[in-house]
Parts: sequence; C-alpha cells; structure tokens
Amino acid sequence: MNNVTIAVPAGASPRVRVGAGLLERALRNAGFDVAYAEEHWSVSDYRRTEGVKIAIGDRAATPFLRELEENEVLLYHTDPPEGEGFYLASLPGSLYVVAGGGDTGVLYGCQELASLVAERGELPDELAYGDAPAMKLRGPAIPLQLTKVEPPRRTYEYPITPSRFPWFYDKPLWIDHLDRLLEYRCNVIYIWTGHPFSSLVRLKEYPEAMEVTEDEFRLNVETFRWLAEECDRRGIWLVLKFYNIHIPLPFAEKHGLDLHQPKPLPLTSDYYIRSIAEFIRTFPNVGLMVCLGEALQGALYGVEWFNETILEGVMEGLKDLDVKELPPIIVRAHAIPAEKVMEAAIPKYANLFTEAKYNGESLTTYTPRGRWQDIHRHLASLHSVHLFNVHILANLEPFRYGSPSFIQKCVQAAKYRLHVNGIHLYPLFYWDWPYAPDRAEPRLLQMERDWIWFAAWFRYAWNPDLDPKAEREYWIGKLAERYGNREAGEAILDAYEASGECAPKLLRRFGITEGNRQTMSLGMTMSQLTNPARYRPWAELWECQAPQGERLDVYVERETSGQPHIGETPVDIIENAERHAAKAERAIHKARRHVSRDREEFERLSTDIEAIALMTRAYTHKARAAIEILTYKALARGDYLTHLDRLEAAAPSFRESLEQYRLLAALTERTYLFANSMQTPQRKVPFPNGETFRHWKDCLPLYEEEFAVFLRRLDALRSGKLPETVAFLSRPTERYAQAAFAVHTPGAETYELRVQSKLFTDNEMLASNVAEELVGLTGIRFSCDEAIRDGVHLDIELKEPARILVGYFNSADPQWLKVPSLEENTHADDRGGLSPVLKNGIGVFFQPSVNVHAFLYEAGRHKLVLGQGAYVIAGVVKADQPLRARDVAGAGSADDLDWLFEDRSAD
Repeated sequence: MNNVTIAVPAGASPRVRVGAGLLERALRNAGFDVAYAEEHWSVSDYRRTEGVKIAIGDRAATPFLRELEENEVLLYHTDPPEGEGFYLASLPGSLYVVAGGGDTGVLYGCQELASLVAERGELPDELAYGDAPAMKLRGPAIPLQLTKVEPPRRTYEYPITPSRFPWFYDKPLWIDHLDRLLEYRCNVIYIWTGHPFSSLVRLKEYPEAMEVTEDEFRLNVETFRWLAEECDRRGIWLVLKFYNIHIPLPFAEKHGLDLHQPKPLPLTSDYYIRSIAEFIRTFPNVGLMVCLGEALQGALYGVEWFNETILEGVMEGLKDLDVKELPPIIVRAHAIPAEKVMEAAIPKYANLFTEAKYNGESLTTYTPRGRWQDIHRHLASLHSVHLFNVHILANLEPFRYGSPSFIQKCVQAAKYRLHVNGIHLYPLFYWDWPYAPDRAEPRLLQMERDWIWFAAWFRYAWNPDLDPKAEREYWIGKLAERYGNREAGEAILDAYEASGECAPKLLRRFGITEGNRQTMSLGMTMSQLTNPARYRPWAELWECQAPQGERLDVYVERETSGQPHIGETPVDIIENAERHAAKAERAIHKARRHVSRDREEFERLSTDIEAIALMTRAYTHKARAAIEILTYKALARGDYLTHLDRLEAAAPSFRESLEQYRLLAALTERTYLFANSMQTPQRKVPFPNGETFRHWKDCLPLYEEEFAVFLRRLDALRSGKLPETVAFLSRPTERYAQAAFAVHTPGAETYELRVQSKLFTDNEMLASNVAEELVGLTGIRFSCDEAIRDGVHLDIELKEPARILVGYFNSADPQWLKVPSLEENTHADDRGGLSPVLKNGIGVFFQPSVNVHAFLYEAGRHKLVLGQGAYVIAGVVKADQPLRARDVAGAGSADDLDWLFEDRSAD
C-alpha cells in the first residue's frame, strides 16, 4: 500500500502542522502518496479509510487518541508521554499513531517517525517506541555582540542595526539555523545583548532612550516578531538576555549618568520598568534572561533590582494581556548571590529559571567539584529549573572541537554531579557570530563549521545516557556521510576524540584562569608559568574546574622535598597531552587517504588537528622548562649563581617550545584570521589587549625576546655575574608623590598614613606596618561598619590626574571588600590596578594584611562605589610617577625570577 492518509487535529497548532509537514516530506521521498484526512476518525470507523493511516496529536487534547486509549487499542509500554515526550505505535487496521505529551511532543514524534521512514525507505512493520528529553531546556546562545568595543559605548553595548548585524535580518539564514536546531530538538534560543530595549521598544516618557532610527526600529520590531513566530512553529522558546544596570548612551548623556550603574536610582528603575513592560506588551511570548552581576553590585542590590524593577516591569506588561503562561525569566548566577534573589522572587513569580557556568568560561573537565559544584546543587534545589551554561570556550577557540565522548561525560556530570535540568550552549567563537575565524572567502558560518559541537551537546541534553559503544557507531556514521565512507569517518572521529583532550587538560593544570581574559591557544609566557601570582590566577580553575592535582609550583615543592604527589601532576598532563596530540595527528593522516567527499573542509580540519598538536607541544616543552627553572629557584634559595645545571637543563625544552610556536604561527598565518573572538583590553593572557595580540604572529616576537633574554641571563650567570636587573629590583624604595584632592563624602575624613594610624573612623583598627612608599601619604578613612553593612560611596575630587590607592584585606571573609575580577566583571580593569602594586603594603594589628592596588583616574570629581565590605584608601598619588611592584613581606621581587625572562632594565 503506497497511500498514506495523515489525520491532523482540527485547529492544530503551527508546531503540529510543522511536524505533519516533516512526516509528509519523508513519506513522499520514500515513494508514498500522501493525503490529509478531511473527517474525524473514531475507534469504530478509522478502518474505512483505505491504505495506511497516521493519526497525530496531543494525547490529552485529541479525541481520537483518547478514544484509542480508553478502548485499550493504544497502550504504552513506557510512561505515557508528557510535555515534549512522544510515543509512536503501529496499531491494527494499518494505523500508526504519533501521540505527543503536548504540541512540541507531537512535533518531535513526527520528526522521529519521519527519520525512521527516511532511514528505511518505508514505514516500520512493528512500532512501539516512546521517548522524552532528559533536560527541560536545550538551546544555544546567539550573540548580538561584536569583537571590539565602540567608544564611548562599553563592552556588550551595540544598538541593533543592519550595519552592525546584517545577519540578524537575513531570514533565509535564520530559517536554515532554526531548521538545524529543530533537527537537534532544541527548544530555546537565548539572544544575548547588553541593552536591547533601546532598539526594540519606544517609550513616550523617554524618547531620548532610542538608539536607532525610526526605520531601523520598525525593521527591528518586524524582524523580532517574525523570529519569535518562526521559533514557536518549531517548538523553540525565544529568550532575550540583557545586563544590569546598563542604560542607552543618549539617555545617559541627557541625564548625566554613567552607562553602567552600580546601584538602582529612581530614574533608572522607572526607565527599566517602563521598558520591560512595553517589551512584554510588544512580544508577549518572548522570555527574558537577566544578568544581575557585573555593573550592578548584585550582592548589595540584586534582590531589590530584580524584585522591585524587573519583576515589576514584567507584571506591568502582563496586566492587559491574555497569556496562557507567564513569560520565562532566567536569572544568571554570575557575580551575585543568586539564591537570595530567588528566595525573594519565587513567591512572586511562578516561571523562574536559574543558570550558572559549567567550567567557567572554558571547557576543562567532566568532573567539576568544590565550591562551584555546591552552587549548582543549591540552585538546583530551589523550586525552579536550573541550567548549566557552557560559556565562551576561551581555551578551545579558534579551533574546531568535536569529541562526542568528552561532551557526553560533561552532560552526564551536569545531570548527576551538578543536578541541573537544562543546557545553555555557547558557540565556539562567540563574539564574532555567525562567522568562523578561518581564513576563507566567503567567511565560513559557525553553524556549518562546528556542526558536531552543536549536535553532540544537544544530542546528550536529550539523553545523556546513550550507550558509548553505540554512540561511537552513530558518530562514525555521521562523519562517513560527510566525508564519503566509514574508514574516513572512523579515523576522523579518532582525531576529534584525541585532540579534544588537549586543551582541557593543558588549561586546568597550567592556565591562569578559566575565564576569557586568557586566550589559551596563543600560549603563555614563562613568567605566567613560574610566577602565576603576579597575574592574579583564578583559584577556581584548579579548585573547581579540574580534578584534584598539583600546579607547577606545588609539584616542584613536593618533588624537591621528597613529599608524595597527590592527584593529577604537571608531568602527567605533559605526557598525556603529547600522547593525545600524536594520536590525533596519526588519525587525521590515516583519514586523508579515505576521504572522498568535502575535501576542502577536511583539509581545514586537518590543519586544525596539526595546530592543536603544535600548540600542545609548545605548552608541554615550556612546562618542562618551567619545572627545571622552579627547581633552580627551590635549590638556589636566593643564591642565583648556584645550581645553574637546572637552568642549563631548561634551555633545550625552552628552545623546542619556541620552535613549535614558530611552526604554529606560520601555519595559522595562512589558516586563521585571529585566535580570539573578543578583541578588547579585557584580554590579558598571554599579553594585554586582545586587539594588539590577536594572532600567533603578533605574539611570536615577544616569545622570541623572552627566550633571548633567558639565554643572555644564563650567559651572565655562567660567567659568575649577577645581571644588573637583580640589583635594579633590589634598589631602595622611593616614596610615592602625593596628588592634590578633596573629599566630599559626609562622615569621611583624611589622615596621614603612618604606623599606628587609625584606618577607620569608628573603631581602633591601627596600622602595624606601612610600606616605605606609603608613609606620609594622605589617606581617607570612613565607617568600617557602614562599609561592611551597606558599602561606602566615596565622592572624591581630583585636582590632577592621579592614582587612587585602594587597600584590600588578605582574607576571603565577607566583611572585607573583594578585589574586582575580570572573571566576573568585564570592565574590572578599565582603570588598571587589578594586580597589587604593594603586596602586604599595610600591616594591621590583629587583622589580615592589606594589599595596595593603584587605580588610574582623570582630573575631576568621581564617585567610587566599590561594593560591600571594608577596605582602605591608602592615598592619592600623581599619575605620572612609576610605581614599582613588590611584596613588602616577601624575600624581594628578585626571587620571582621574572628577571630571567624579562628585560626590566639594561643589562
């Protein structure tokens, strides 16, 4: 029988009709004649329709399916389908049913049956199959972001216009993208931007808030409505993400406000309430995703802002709307205590979600642990759905990544270790979406280039517990379809799997951070390997986003003192990463002789595997050299003319690392436009400023100089001469030069900083030691209790450009202010000063010591809102004087050994 009749319920939703269309196309391609039923079937008369019959529908809302169940003609051997679940069955009388738990379940059921027909060329004779997703939300982040900042706007701030984002208005591109996401059974898209309301809503109360022209505004609204409708047809929830408190540039200029506000103001609250309400009225089926951290001091104001502004705006917008369910609101657990926000919000709003990063802003392990694991578990225990966010991927960009087994274990860890129930997936080259970084004309699209990245994450978000052996065959089949035959598919999968281990392992043992201030593929300096404290390493990298193990310094300390090693060591990683890289190279070379299709993309993949191998060896050889150098430091103990044999042993590995990097730079010069998708000053490692150092060829001269300096220093030490740099670093300190300023904060006062100086106005906390550079400076003191309870807002007028010296107590206790972090705030280093200029610069009786940081400010009046917690203003000094960094309590900065690699003064 080649006739098939599909019965679609009367008044079927667009999702159900899309499912019917998928099924119809598959049947026609298999040679069936397809018609649609014009009558309602019943259990007693459906046999009157000749040929094969297929009934589709929501089992709870379709009378025919209910009747089949009631008469026990349709029985389930699994749980009855609910929500996005479905059940396929062949029944007597040539009847097939697609029973969905809801409209999206019907869509997915039709999709599954269509896939079976396409695979077999016919309808299965016997069919009884049920399926449902393991995770409630599954989808990608789509950024409306650019690689560079547009001054005077700041990071994330890009009005939505055709000139900035031509792809956003490209409907055929969206259709291809959405169809691919339906294929992966995604049910959400997260559109990411800084402040979208100034491009999507018009407020009569604030006409100055619009950042686009009238024509652009109309186009934006039309495009966004169309996108929401197309998403809905495919069972996809459209969610718009924004940052707090960001305000439009013309609005900020009119009202004399900074673009990013740290605390709520009546004006900004009113603007946001009206903006959100109008957005809800205009796009009632679109959800919102809220980032309360970064600009907004979430610890102080997150609960207030979310409940009294954001939720107020949503509820205001819903007043006159007849909606079946509340728009979803997702709260990011980024730089805020999200649990406090949720505890206050859940009683007020029923459709709340939370989201937190998986491995920070990288991919490092499928065994996350420690504090971050606890945060996930706690958020997952609240009465809402908790998502995990695979974020930025700063250690994977710009190369292809496609290790399905690693990804599957990550999703399993998310489910079983973190207890999450949804995925929020970033593309591999986030800031330059939709384009891939390959040097190709026309530009490659990430959705095409990185198909396996998206397919694997979403496959396992649907079901993370698929059998690994069967999965290997599945992925071999997918790759064989692309590259021509099974032999090619199997070898390419082996290359993907092996290369996929390299970057995660390298970063978690040697990196500075799991955040996007480090572009891992560009390498690391020897100073960053041997003296990471100088670069403010992010401890969560190895305490949460890595298995138990040792950093380089700990490994050397234990090795030289004869202590046993615990967990994963640097030597383990060196050996493992090199083995993975070599295996990947062998596999991709084996694949080459079998590839018979898409040869051009295969060659790009092949050069990626080669680049990853070169990058790996550049790291491993440098790490070997770092171990020898740290051993020299441990044995010499300040007598730098001894134990030179360890420096001699370091030289060959150091040289080989550089040679591998030279090959990497040459390869990538012909294959890649750049390494990092975010090309802004927030990129710090290996070298500051992601625009200046965005390609391997930009970094190579600095690595060449680093090795040349090392050889010169080694020659000097061989001759029995200490480099003059060591003496330079040990020279007497000079006092900082005072800058002119005035304080306008009520209750704050100035004082002269010396030993025994009182540091706060309301207690007897006294300085026990003051670095020579600081003695005699005019500091500012205020209420310690107020700083701890509410945060102190300082109003300072500078008569000239200056550096404000802020002292942070060396303690994680909550009463002390925390140093701003690029991991949590992209603008944390806008004024410099993230690294302390004087470690342990102030001692305090019976309290932790104080690290002094220097933040640069222009002349004029400034309001410092640094956050909640006590801190010290040690002084205000002239901006043009050099500030030599040192550890006041340490053995002297010469002991960091950076003089071995850096030309700090003339030799």
